[in-house]
Amino acid sequence: MAERRFPVRAVLFDLDGTLLDTIHDLAEGANRTLSELGRAARPLAEIHSFVGKGIPHLVRRCMTEGTSATEEEITHAVAVFKRHYAEVNGQNTRIYDGVVETLQALRAQGIRTACVTNKAGDFTLPLLARMGIDGYFDAVVSGDTLSVKKPDPATVRHACVLMGVGVDAALMVGDSANDAEAAQGAGMPVVLVRYGYSEGRAVDTIPCDALISSMIDVLPLIESAA
Repeated sequence: MAERRFPVRAVLFDLDGTLLDTIHDLAEGANRTLSELGRAARPLAEIHSFVGKGIPHLVRRCMTEGTSATEEEITHAVAVFKRHYAEVNGQNTRIYDGVVETLQALRAQGIRTACVTNKAGDFTLPLLARMGIDGYFDAVVSGDTLSVKKPDPATVRHACVLMGVGVDAALMVGDSANDAEAAQGAGMPVVLVRYGYSEGRAVDTIPCDALISSMIDVLPLIESAA
């Protein structure tokens, strides 16, 4: 894939699987939920493939993959998951290598940053604060900020509005087709990381403008358009 430099005034980042490795906390919340509801635990790798479209989607797949559940049971399970996840959110989460250095470098260049995630705001904001990176973002768009989530391009457009930057002067960095499709739908270039959560799909099969193996690798692709 031919890589090019992107003249931008803002960079938008996905959260789970891009900035933070949250899978152990998500799996803990999911399996506590399944245990409370009398269902079998799911292996980490399976839950890993369920992450990306927000909590209701994650819980639905935990409740229905290879089995069945009513809509009433799923709705109840979502509420149970939120209770358990609130207790473990951030406990075993780690910041991916190069993330802090990248955010610091972008700030030094005067490039604005946003976090655009499908995780609900009640979990997103405390998690960013707990990991000590909340101060790096000029805007945060969570999964319930709007009535839609990624891959709807309204999410990345809204982040750009909050930062006062046009979509033509922004870049999306994510780990899945949800991020790629949201950015592309808004007319924004997108870089995907190889190490994240892509719902079981090989990331190199997802159309994007560049693939990187470490977050720090995005810096040579960016030039300030400020």
